[in-house]
Amino acid sequence: MAVASPPVTGDLPLVSRLLTRWPQIAERMLAAGLGATPPASELPAGHFTAEVLPTIYACGRAVLQAIGERREFTRAEVAGFVVPVAERHAEDRFPLALLIEAMHGSAQSVLAEAAAQARPEEKDELVVVGSRLLDLLMHINIVVVETYTEVEQSIYNAEREARRELCTALLRGLPAEELAARADTPLTDRYTVLAIHLRPDEQPHTVADLVARRRIRILHRTLDALSNGTALVTFDGASGIALLPNHSESAKSDITRHRGLATELSEQLGTAVYLAECHGVPRADLPGAADQAAEVATLARLLNRPTGRYQLDDLLLEYQLTRPGPARDRLAQRIAPLLRNPHLLEALEAHLEYGSDRKAAAACLHVHPNTFSYRLRRIAELTGIDPAEPTNSRMLAAALTIHRLYPAGDRS
Repeated sequence: MAVASPPVTGDLPLVSRLLTRWPQIAERMLAAGLGATPPASELPAGHFTAEVLPTIYACGRAVLQAIGERREFTRAEVAGFVVPVAERHAEDRFPLALLIEAMHGSAQSVLAEAAAQARPEEKDELVVVGSRLLDLLMHINIVVVETYTEVEQSIYNAEREARRELCTALLRGLPAEELAARADTPLTDRYTVLAIHLRPDEQPHTVADLVARRRIRILHRTLDALSNGTALVTFDGASGIALLPNHSESAKSDITRHRGLATELSEQLGTAVYLAECHGVPRADLPGAADQAAEVATLARLLNRPTGRYQLDDLLLEYQLTRPGPARDRLAQRIAPLLRNPHLLEALEAHLEYGSDRKAAAACLHVHPNTFSYRLRRIAELTGIDPAEPTNSRMLAAALTIHRLYPAGDRS
């Protein structure tokens, strides 16, 4: 039950000043709340910015406007702002206790800001602002707890798990009709196979699971939006496969829609994203197509290609070089003498990237051009192959590609 606020007459200049400064206050609220609550404080910079900051800004502005209009800001209004964000946190399994702690930290920062802005003659108005903020915090707490409970009890997770099992069955070539019925997802004759690989990034162990679950949620929502909720996905936060149903009437539009997907996902996930696509794959051929797409995505990632969508034709040479066989192993052995000298491997990579521009290659390594030239001579001495010769350079490039993808001991 809210405590009655003292009546205030006339204009509310404190509220007006807070509204003027609200964009900056909202950023400080996020920093003082989620940004300061362990282990959330260990998450990558900007982890909450895109999804949480707009809600803080919009909700807080609406509350201040309601205070200025001397009207109650209802729980229904609070829910309109808070529920979507709370649902995302619940799906990510962000600890409820930490979220409530963070919300209180944000509220304290607003009260401190209001107290700092208030003039001596605005004591009554400050009390009103404080009382209304406490009412808001009460509503937010209730809405968040109710939302967490609903998400935990909803059939959403069960449906997603059923679709994941269906995807796994299709990728293994197993009977899928019964699983399709349980997932309420009709089977189609053809699918687009989409391999998804993220560039590995080190996360503190305290937040690694949270980051992975957030990435899983974002990927699912993005692909559901792309496919009208029909995507089948197996994804662990780092790599996976998606099956997108193909319909003859939308084949060309499907390809167009997928074109910017890698960039969109990279921006949302905060890391490089490599997609490999096989379009129009018959259901019986899904296992083989998925294996091939996963290999292509792995190639793009390990070769440090830019974020993008790749097909086999984009990496034909690299793909063929890495097929098992005696030639692959013999090629890899050509640079074996360099493996104990990382600085020489770096020099070889720079030489292959910059070609005859030795100054640029040396600058990339932050060494003098003479030092770079010396390293190339050492490569020639140790391997018996002069990287300055175009034919030799191509052979070393092939050997380096194999080493990147299949380090010694991993080749079979």
